[in-house]
Amino acid sequence: MIFDDAPQIDVGVFGGSGFYDLLESAEEYKLYTPYGSPSSQVMIGKIGGKTVGFIPRHDKGHMIPPHLINYRANMYAMHMMGAKRVLGPSACGSLQPHIKPGDFVVVDQFVDRTKGRKDTFYDGQRVVHVSSADPYCPELRKLAVDSCQKLEIPVHDGGTVVVIQGPRFSTRAESKWYANQGWEVINMTQYPEGYLARELEICYSNIALITDYDAGVDSSEAVVNSDVARVFAENLDKLKNLLVDMIPRIPEERSCICSEALKFAEM
Repeated sequence: MIFDDAPQIDVGVFGGSGFYDLLESAEEYKLYTPYGSPSSQVMIGKIGGKTVGFIPRHDKGHMIPPHLINYRANMYAMHMMGAKRVLGPSACGSLQPHIKPGDFVVVDQFVDRTKGRKDTFYDGQRVVHVSSADPYCPELRKLAVDSCQKLEIPVHDGGTVVVIQGPRFSTRAESKWYANQGWEVINMTQYPEGYLARELEICYSNIALITDYDAGVDSSEAVVNSDVARVFAENLDKLKNLLVDMIPRIPEERSCICSEALKFAEM
């Protein structure tokens, strides 16, 4: 395992390459973990006095599809750098008419519809069952919602994200099924990213930027990737402003469920 002299960080962020310009005095570091290489080199810099490590989950230039991301290596790299908090903003589709493109959703639940992904650090020797009843950090979620409201970003406090395997989008029938369950948003990367953070006792929150209505919500349109990318780009500055406001306000001490996730989990 090689650790390229990277400094310790306060906060980790996963996202797209558009976040690079957020970091002050940024430098790149190459990390290797017991689970392989992360999606990309880690960019480390400052936001409001906090040391922040950033990894583009799809690599630079969006070269890795969602079903082939090495989620374990990405999250373990954050752990190696000492991160106690990780933020995972992502593009998501809406499953409900009242959640509109351009809105943010700070989700509080997920439904896993993926298959075959490496989704645990505990593959043997130690048998560990980590609770995921409430999978997102309540402290980070509150901070994200507060920042959205402060910046006058349309935000929905809570919601369920259904995570599909990708890279294909849903059929109309699948999308209608998810919508009829009452689930709010759909995405391809939220599992196992957030759950792996919990296994490492890292606080994690997603901020879902809604880019489109999924196929089962508006039967007149289908999801087109170019439209998703366009709406995400149009709202990227809002997401950047949110991170710049939120990250400096993250407290040093933790009093959430995440920090003791392993306390009663091992057999």
